[in-house]
Amino acid sequence: MSTYRLKNLLAPRSVALVGASPRQGSVGRAILNNIGKASFNGEFGLVNPRYSEIDGVATVGRLSKLSFVPELVVLTAPAKSIAGLIDEAGRRGTAGAVIVSAGLGHGPGSLAEEAEHAAQKYGMRLIGPNCLGIMMPCVNLNASFSAHMPGKGSLALISQSGAIAAGMVDWAAQRAVGFSGIVSIGDQLDVDIADLLDYFALDDKTQAILLYIEAIKDARKFMSAARAAARIKPVVVVKSGRMAQGARAAATHTGALAGSDAVYDAAFQRAGVLRVSDLRELFDCAETLGRLKSPPGKRLAILTNGGGIGVLAVDRLAELGGIPAAIAPEIRAKLDAVLPPTWSGSNPVDIIGDADPARYAAALEVLLADPGNDAILVMNVQTAIARADEIAATVTGVIQKYLAQQRMSPKPVLAAWIGADQKIGDILSGAGIPNYPTEDDAVRGFMHLVRHREVVEALAQVPPAMPTSFAPDTEVSRRIVADALADGRRWLDPIEIKRLFDAYDIAMVPTYAAADAEEAVAHARAIFAQGSTVVLKIMSRDIVHKSDVGGVVLNLTSVEAVRAATSDILARAKALRPEARISGVMVQAMVLRPKARELILGLADDPTFGTVVVFGRGGTAVEIINDKALALPPLDLQLARSLIERTRVSRVLRAYRDVPAVKEDVVAMVLVKLAQMAADIPEIRELDINPLLADQAGVLAVDARVALGRVERKFRGSGPANFAVRPYPSQWQRHLGVKDGWRVFVRPIRPEDEPLIHGFLRHVTSHDLRLRFFAPMKEFSHEFIARLTQLDYARAMAFVAFDEVTNELLGVVRIHSDSIYESGEYAILLRSDLKGRGLGWVLMQLIIEYARSEGLKAISGDVLTENTVMLAMCRSLGFEVKSDPTEHDICNVKLAL
Repeated sequence: MSTYRLKNLLAPRSVALVGASPRQGSVGRAILNNIGKASFNGEFGLVNPRYSEIDGVATVGRLSKLSFVPELVVLTAPAKSIAGLIDEAGRRGTAGAVIVSAGLGHGPGSLAEEAEHAAQKYGMRLIGPNCLGIMMPCVNLNASFSAHMPGKGSLALISQSGAIAAGMVDWAAQRAVGFSGIVSIGDQLDVDIADLLDYFALDDKTQAILLYIEAIKDARKFMSAARAAARIKPVVVVKSGRMAQGARAAATHTGALAGSDAVYDAAFQRAGVLRVSDLRELFDCAETLGRLKSPPGKRLAILTNGGGIGVLAVDRLAELGGIPAAIAPEIRAKLDAVLPPTWSGSNPVDIIGDADPARYAAALEVLLADPGNDAILVMNVQTAIARADEIAATVTGVIQKYLAQQRMSPKPVLAAWIGADQKIGDILSGAGIPNYPTEDDAVRGFMHLVRHREVVEALAQVPPAMPTSFAPDTEVSRRIVADALADGRRWLDPIEIKRLFDAYDIAMVPTYAAADAEEAVAHARAIFAQGSTVVLKIMSRDIVHKSDVGGVVLNLTSVEAVRAATSDILARAKALRPEARISGVMVQAMVLRPKARELILGLADDPTFGTVVVFGRGGTAVEIINDKALALPPLDLQLARSLIERTRVSRVLRAYRDVPAVKEDVVAMVLVKLAQMAADIPEIRELDINPLLADQAGVLAVDARVALGRVERKFRGSGPANFAVRPYPSQWQRHLGVKDGWRVFVRPIRPEDEPLIHGFLRHVTSHDLRLRFFAPMKEFSHEFIARLTQLDYARAMAFVAFDEVTNELLGVVRIHSDSIYESGEYAILLRSDLKGRGLGWVLMQLIIEYARSEGLKAISGDVLTENTVMLAMCRSLGFEVKSDPTEHDICNVKLAL
């Protein structure tokens, strides 16, 4: 239900605890003590029918006996009483509950289902059950049984594990790292990870979001929320179960390559989420992101009193993709002026083991003023010559002075005092300087900042236009698959695969099916006549890997050789796999492309994220080499290029020695076509092309397998049933009539529309922009427009209208629904010179039609009271118009669908 009533749960003005006990060691007693220690500044009540008071706090026997209506109830009562307590709270008007109690079970008929039904009657939100609780320092609320209360800060933590949440609090207490909120979500009966991502993404007290994930229940909802949050602030995840192998046996090479954790990796990458491998790295991430903003580049200057530790830092930086900042001649001259002649003369700036506080300060001041670096890492190895704590205090002073003088984005400064005691860490942490125990941790911390900036830039990139010549024959391809399924088959035969690939313009070696040796000879004669030699391959839906049974024979040059090889292949396959159903052999022309690279491309089906696109190095040893990368569809050329670049084989696609480069984008285009095929034909459950030969002339599929299955709808909402990320909804393209014969073409917005939006906004007056955005808008940045044009089409949709004659952009209408598709908020903007011609009416009708098709129950919006034209249109369309109870210059409009 997205963020509905979450503020009431996470920033409540009143709380009741139900089930507290005077018994030492009980969960209820621990939560009561924590609420008292945190000094919650709202109303608080205690409910327990067995005691008149607990620890000096008066109790009442029932929620109905409280003198106030609690916004939040915290439940630690026995599992069997939870549903009744939620019903009682709902009748009083409570907004939500945190269910700490365990033992409610799962599924139909369980106590959890009873609790969920009770909450739904009153629109209550539920966190838990079986959770640690919540800690919200911003309102001094610790409704958890954690041992400590975190300080106020800018990090939000969402954790599926109560133990992990408690551990983060303990770590933070030692490092002076504060939190905007910590939520242990437990069994996610209602409020889930996506809901909380939505909440903290828009929370101005939160600078970065940390996630601990064990499994994702609703992949489409998660992807939509994570992508939206990552555009605004860093989202960092650690996921357990990295080494777990999928239980099912994969039927194709691509299925074997697409392990469960690799799919999670692909999902996090697509969403713009930074993944770390363990808690230590998560702590380092928190240390960095909780204190610093991302720098504009990845050039790091390193200041140290130890050459060896500096070189280790540079090695790690290069390994992780960072750049050691170059020291320009003029900067070297300034350093020469303040440092002894024995300093290193380059980066790392080694100021020698006898460096005192003054030397550190002088060098740091030069580096802070140097435009040739993007950030600075200050390191110290303790010596008997200069006190490490005095150096830390001096460095802290220099940085604080620099920050006080810096009005724009300050340069990040990180620290690593090797082997330092807690006192030095306190000095640095107290000044807001992220500090680490080793050079490796510090460099990783810097690269987390860099990776976040790169993620935001990648999310905002305008993808290249698709070739207009690509127009798949979906009617033919769907008929091929439907006929095979109607025949009760799970696999397409080689001839059907060739026809399917032809429909998507994927080049494949001509393939013929032969039931016996004489049919094979007949096809071979035609191939010999074209000057080629022949390849034979066993044809069996039960033999996955042909070479395992000697089922491939290459380079046959005569009819007699073909006849003999066919007999041998069939006999060998029957002997080695007597249970296999053997249809005969495939006959193909021998492909001689000596400088071609062997690749594997395909589709796999993941139980959580649906269809996955796989790319890597092909050949018979594909699983052993294991050089692959995965991506969630849909793909454009930019995403396909990125997928390719994440593999080692991508390096040999470029030219080397006497081998020409593979023709530009031909491999990426096949990946795009496969992703489109998966969208068009969700019955394709697995597919692999192995090998796909790629060289300067183009690409050619030599062998392929396609597994079919009935469609299983994995995700709510419209769009392909098997995609966690919804593809471009081309079915919503419309040619519409306006007034006086004026016609417009309307379609869903695309990322590449960004330049058109910039041009469109030049035709909108400042007055109309203020009516739309509720504030004066003088300029629109690339990042701002990217957020408007780059939608996931799951919870947000925007339509752009073009004049059919001039092709000029005329207007934009959009809607953003909550995460369970119950209601949506609309917005509309037209060119100022076109108002009053009926375009706004047409676009509003279209967005209402779209909302109905999505199953939304209502559309709402906020309109300035002075925007009388918009308010009049809303009334004509049937919207209910009310004055906002708190913002008197705003009207709330709502249309029930």
